[in-house]
Amino acid sequence: MVQKRFDPDTHYAIQQLQPPVNTDHIKRKFLDVPYAALSPAQKLDIYLPDEGEGPFPVILSIHGGAFMGCDKSDAQVTPMLEGLKRNYAVVAVNYRLSWEAVFPALVQDAKAAVRWVRANARQYHLDPKRIAAWGGSAGGYQSSMLGTSAGIPELEDPSLGNPDQPCNIQAVVSWYGPTDFLKMDEYLASSGMLPPPGFRHNEANSPESLLLGQVITEIPEKVKAANPETYIRPGVPPFLLQHGVKDPVVPVQHSIELAVKLQRMSGDARVELDLIEGAEHADPKFETPENVKKVLDFLDRHLK
Repeated sequence: MVQKRFDPDTHYAIQQLQPPVNTDHIKRKFLDVPYAALSPAQKLDIYLPDEGEGPFPVILSIHGGAFMGCDKSDAQVTPMLEGLKRNYAVVAVNYRLSWEAVFPALVQDAKAAVRWVRANARQYHLDPKRIAAWGGSAGGYQSSMLGTSAGIPELEDPSLGNPDQPCNIQAVVSWYGPTDFLKMDEYLASSGMLPPPGFRHNEANSPESLLLGQVITEIPEKVKAANPETYIRPGVPPFLLQHGVKDPVVPVQHSIELAVKLQRMSGDARVELDLIEGAEHADPKFETPENVKKVLDFLDRHLK
């Protein structure tokens, strides 16, 4: 067993935190808005285009951080904010991290945030029928879970608010998001990138074991319940999966396998897999103007 609580400030997975984002240039914003009342973590930031009354399609920005760190207002939201120039609203979401609550709390929070956006869409000029989730690493995982698991009772907590609203979304952008935690070390080993002991995913101190509350090798059924692939069904929204081929943290095979399984269910036209040669985990190549344009073009195709 692993302890539910630990010190995330000293964990190897988040030793290089992102700096805060500067949003002084954004005229219309609403910061630290609670979307639920169970935890101080359950807050979101809303950014609107400078002009217009909308309703604006929504980019739900979900930060990464090994399930245990980082924040909605750090620099990870920078590429998503480019969507303001194309008349998207950006809603950046915090969620309970693994030092506070284990799975499925983080997924329940993300779904509660979607329900809150729909319930408050009119007040904030948001379009409740056009919501896309976009995130990297743990944020990519969250985005994929939102895309595949709408309507799964075990992953929803209506007591967090707005139970009359649906939590489905209309598009997913996942950057280097994990899927099957039990295959991470296996895939990294096959690519010659297995980390040394003390930094492996199958160990008690890994981000994945801490997220699930126990060493993942001892709880295969819970690992399955935490895998976005488990919930793929007809009607899943369009997915854009981007992953670095040289990712030493989340193996590229995760996005490859997820794409294959999504394509089997919904067809090739609704699933785009983009493998970025030479890119590592959270590589700057994902945030180049050319790649951000590619992501926004994908969202335009499916939300406009």
